[in-house]
Amino acid sequence: MLKNAFILIVTISFLVSCSSAKVEVDTILHHATIYSVDSLFTIYESIAIKDGKIVELNTDKTILQKYGSKNTIDLDGKAVFPGFIDAHCHFYSYGKGLNELNLVGTKSFEEVIERTIAFAKERNMFPETNNNKLKKITAEEDWIIGRGWDQNDWENKQYPDRMKLDSLFPNTPVILQRIDGHAALANAAALNLAGINSPEKIKGGTIESMPWPYNETGGDRSMLKEGFVLTGILIDNAVDLVTEKIPKPSKQQIKKALLIAQENCLAVGLTTVDDAGLEKSIVDAIDELHKSNELKIRVYAMLTPNKENLDHYLKNGIYITDKLTVRSFKFYGDGALGSRGACLLKDYADKKDWKGFLLNDLDYYVKMADKMDLSGFQMNTHCIGDSAVWSMLAVYGSKPEMFGDIGGKLFKEICKKRRWRIEHAQVIDKKHLEYFKALSVIPSIQPTHATSDMYWAKDRLGEDRVKMAYAYNDLLNAVGVVALGTDFPVEDISPFKTFFAAVARKDSKGFPEGGFQMENALTREETLKGMTIWAAYSNFEEKQKGSLEKGKCADLIILDTDIMKCKIADVLNTKVLHTYLNGERVYSLNRKK
Repeated sequence: MLKNAFILIVTISFLVSCSSAKVEVDTILHHATIYSVDSLFTIYESIAIKDGKIVELNTDKTILQKYGSKNTIDLDGKAVFPGFIDAHCHFYSYGKGLNELNLVGTKSFEEVIERTIAFAKERNMFPETNNNKLKKITAEEDWIIGRGWDQNDWENKQYPDRMKLDSLFPNTPVILQRIDGHAALANAAALNLAGINSPEKIKGGTIESMPWPYNETGGDRSMLKEGFVLTGILIDNAVDLVTEKIPKPSKQQIKKALLIAQENCLAVGLTTVDDAGLEKSIVDAIDELHKSNELKIRVYAMLTPNKENLDHYLKNGIYITDKLTVRSFKFYGDGALGSRGACLLKDYADKKDWKGFLLNDLDYYVKMADKMDLSGFQMNTHCIGDSAVWSMLAVYGSKPEMFGDIGGKLFKEICKKRRWRIEHAQVIDKKHLEYFKALSVIPSIQPTHATSDMYWAKDRLGEDRVKMAYAYNDLLNAVGVVALGTDFPVEDISPFKTFFAAVARKDSKGFPEGGFQMENALTREETLKGMTIWAAYSNFEEKQKGSLEKGKCADLIILDTDIMKCKIADVLNTKVLHTYLNGERVYSLNRKK
């Protein structure tokens, strides 16, 4: 009897100890405010992570009783969010540009010249010597490459010309791109290398010229033809004539650019970047750095539709790893509004008889859409002007009674299945909204474009048409989702500026006081979804990330400010305390480098 009682006691003790044993996980974050961004927008207190995946979200009591970990962290009430996804940026170009001439924020062309001289002096390229005359242009370092000027920010809002650059750098090729990359100023040395010597018209672009003499002081007579001289200003496809002559960067330069871009992205809470326009060599470098675990940030690659990419990827198909997704091509419908390259349905308000232009014939886009359909690749097209938007809606869902017969096939169901996107969708017409809805075209938009352009957008579009520009709430109501990004380095890299611009419709200086066209503001919840789950959806990745849910990747960020509750102005001062990718802490604010 005593023996049986002893056995019973031991058995009960064993069962009790087993039932109280905790499941070991890699990390527990508790005492937090965790915005899951799931379908119910549930807020949790604690999260358990193992092997890079989310095991469970629940109350502190439940998680701490059920799970154990050597890495259990009390967050003292801090806000936790899914890692931000930038749905449209230029990740590699941004990193590359950090080693080039930065012209962002210049207030005059004189300041552009000053920064160019200072940049050249740092690299022993100024003043030019006999060595400059003898030196062959064989490497990227032999060029002066800059980006970021915007004549709309200057007192004199006219385009500059190349004459001053020619006098300072007669032998060194110089190309200085406008902030949006859709216009550039090149000096004579760069134009000569590109074989540009006359103001001939080119498809999808313009080579600007001016009558000679253009002012009382005269200037360089090079490239003088029939009373006109090249200004050095190139618009859209004309820019490529020069940039394609710049020697390709080395493998080491590419690696350096990617890693420094990653460092800055992780520091602002970005865990996925959609790089809009990549060549195969850059995609290969990203893949290699991912596999060596040097590059941890996830990349959704939009391929440039050049011959090499089309030949390789349409033959070999979609390519997906744990960190890299290659399943889309980035096309350009038109240029930018700031450089008047955006294609409009009616004339520019500040330039009579000028509507801008498409960068290719409609037949080209229809043929490309057919290739995308047959291959399963997503088609993402840059459209700024309302005519470009209308044209691409016609291509995406060609149907005579809807759009007029442009010779395309019916892509309506294919468009929805492939989740085809229009990048920017800056200027639209009200009638476009019903076609966005009918075709389920995803608007991929950048809220800071509205607050950067608002100072001069009415000049370009007029008072009536500007009301349908940057119409983010209208697009959301039509489609049900919007994917938010920054377009960095065209805009600032910060997702917090994106959030602030979407909700407050103000720039970082708090202008205008009442917000810009507030009828198209987004709510905080909508904005957060656009930066997380909707962006993931636009990438076909909503089952893997974009929200904090059981089984998904443990990509999350911890902030010092709860951007869902704080005063909206305080969003701009928010700091990322920690960034996690696959459950690994890859950035900490106070971590010593």
